[in-house]
Amino acid sequence: MPAAIRQILTAKWTKPVVFLACASPLAFLAARAYNGQLGANPVEFLQHFSGDWTLRFLLITLAVTPLRKLLNLPDLIRFRRMFGLFAFFYVCLHFLTYIGPDQAFSFAGMLKDVAKRPFITVGFAGFLLLIPLAITSTSGWIRRLGGKNWQSLHRLIYVAALCGVVHYYWLVKSDHRLPLLYAAILAVLLLYRLAVSFLKH
Repeated sequence: MPAAIRQILTAKWTKPVVFLACASPLAFLAARAYNGQLGANPVEFLQHFSGDWTLRFLLITLAVTPLRKLLNLPDLIRFRRMFGLFAFFYVCLHFLTYIGPDQAFSFAGMLKDVAKRPFITVGFAGFLLLIPLAITSTSGWIRRLGGKNWQSLHRLIYVAALCGVVHYYWLVKSDHRLPLLYAAILAVLLLYRLAVSFLKH
């Protein structure tokens, strides 16, 4: 079975299929918008939808390394950059929905909001952390920074994911089940990283 899975993971058609799967939430969103099915508060729907998919793709990105090692599927690494860039794409959509329809592109109002509301502050911090990770995601940047420096920089994805979970938890007023689920998944991934680091020493 692993050999068959590896054959699928290394096939030329796999990356386009994974790309389409990653883009499918956007297609779903576009279809709902076209049919006028974004609910009574379309801006809120867009913000929650894009925020959810940002966290999901961050967690999927973080899960690649544990899964490839535990399942002995090294070729999963082919998709990690794509997952990370889709996380950045959805967080940009989330941010643009906030500064556009929500804040009417008023940067003064946005900065005031960031300073005033803690859940906005921590969410904005997570967004800023993802910018250098997206910029340095190419092979050229890996060569420029060096493998160890690049890996150290990209560990910030854990901090960005934590900011995202806290942002979501503080945003939700009553039903915390989904942010707590994301928090539990992130905790498992962090514990795995810590366990691997401890065993190496």
